[in-house]
Amino acid sequence: MKIAIIIGAGPAGLTAAYELVTRTDIKPIIYETTNDIGGICKTVDYKGNKIDIGGHRFFSKSDIIMNWWKNILPLQDNFDPEKNDKVMLIRSRLSRIFFLRKFFDYPVALNFNTISNLGFKRIIKIFFSYLKIRLLPIKEEKSLEDFFINRFGKELYLTFFKDYTEKVWGVPCTEIKPEWGAQRIKGLSITAAIIHAIKSIFSRNLSLSQKNIQTSLIERFMYPKFGPGQLWEEVLKKIKEKGGEIYYNHKIFEIKSEKEKITEVLIKDEKTGEIKSQKGDYFFSTMPVKDLINGWKGDVPNKVIDVAEGLVYRDFMTVGLLLKKLKINKGSNIIPDTWIYVQERDVKIGRIQVFNNWSPYLVKDKNHIWLGLEYFCNEGDELWSKTDKEFSEFAINELISIGFIDKEDVIDSIVIRMPKTYPAYFGSYDKFEVIRNFTDKFDNLFLIGRNGMHRYNNSDHSMMTAIVAVDNIINNIKDKSNIWDVNTEEEYHEEK
Repeated sequence: MKIAIIIGAGPAGLTAAYELVTRTDIKPIIYETTNDIGGICKTVDYKGNKIDIGGHRFFSKSDIIMNWWKNILPLQDNFDPEKNDKVMLIRSRLSRIFFLRKFFDYPVALNFNTISNLGFKRIIKIFFSYLKIRLLPIKEEKSLEDFFINRFGKELYLTFFKDYTEKVWGVPCTEIKPEWGAQRIKGLSITAAIIHAIKSIFSRNLSLSQKNIQTSLIERFMYPKFGPGQLWEEVLKKIKEKGGEIYYNHKIFEIKSEKEKITEVLIKDEKTGEIKSQKGDYFFSTMPVKDLINGWKGDVPNKVIDVAEGLVYRDFMTVGLLLKKLKINKGSNIIPDTWIYVQERDVKIGRIQVFNNWSPYLVKDKNHIWLGLEYFCNEGDELWSKTDKEFSEFAINELISIGFIDKEDVIDSIVIRMPKTYPAYFGSYDKFEVIRNFTDKFDNLFLIGRNGMHRYNNSDHSMMTAIVAVDNIINNIKDKSNIWDVNTEEEYHEEK
């Protein structure tokens, strides 16, 4: 029997394993560095209250992925979620921006609320700024700032995009490659938002199939009853039932190769300290590219090592905050949002999740408010270095300062740290082709997933890279361009 070594048990790694056990006779062996699965798509349970790290809408332009999810967890249309736990809920999306201590629609809509919140003077400046970029030749896009201004005008960029984006990445937009915008925003524009808003007045899209709608504008999505981790736990059960294996707290620290083939990996059991060796026929890597190259023992060109060393990642911290009630909503005990983007410049918090609205089953006591306070940081910096108690207090005080909560309504909190959450589009990223050209020469090595490809993919794109990689094995396709084309070719574009 042939063996596939899968590094990492996130969406890409687990999808690869599932595809192998259901479509081939290749046995997958998964090595996961942590003691759980799902990567940032895991669900953390804290005293019966469940946390979704970063928030995951189950929606995709790909029918393959939509059907894949529904095959694992059926839709609530067919199963009552009160009586069945293994079910996908159908949820309505509402995300807003919190700026000037007021709520704005997200994406920003040209409506009475926006005009009232911004004021007539600022609206006029935004209008003429947008008109200017529509009338003048398009500026060459050398940075993310150019990307935003070309689509929204300078005034709207300065108002709604610049500060939040720099919170996320910790560097000026002028230092970020425009590819990040192409990866995450694609076809979103003022024109697209206005057209969608007009259509929504006359007909609300209640279908889960929203292929012609830009992802930021979708109105409905699927969501596992107990969060994203529930789906991946079900996937893992099916993998193990069909003979796949998984080892937790096992870190790949060395990769060996010969004549453009990966031959084996060395693994350290982080609990016992034992060193193991595992040979394989195929190798799927979802580990950070920097770590992959650093652990590669073989003839690796210096230029590949240099580019890998220059790759940058952004880290992530979440505070789960349990409350009696909110202050911001003026009388109602809950606000309708799934996500709130905090644009305020005087606080470091980036987003607020209201877990009650993702799924009511994420909250143990339905009378409580369960929030996720999200911060973008760098491992070892001022935020990351705070103790859990210090960071919880810091986050709580920020919410108090912007009028969201009162101190006396805080019941409990937990801090979760997630390193290397976001592969960055700066550092040595503009030379990434050097690494790709090197790794693609190894026929039995497949780089898949967000960190595995150093690409800011959504989970459906990460899954698709795994499916395409398995397709290539089955069809004996050596060229890996189709894997790298996921989320760049037309099928995956957010606007056709």
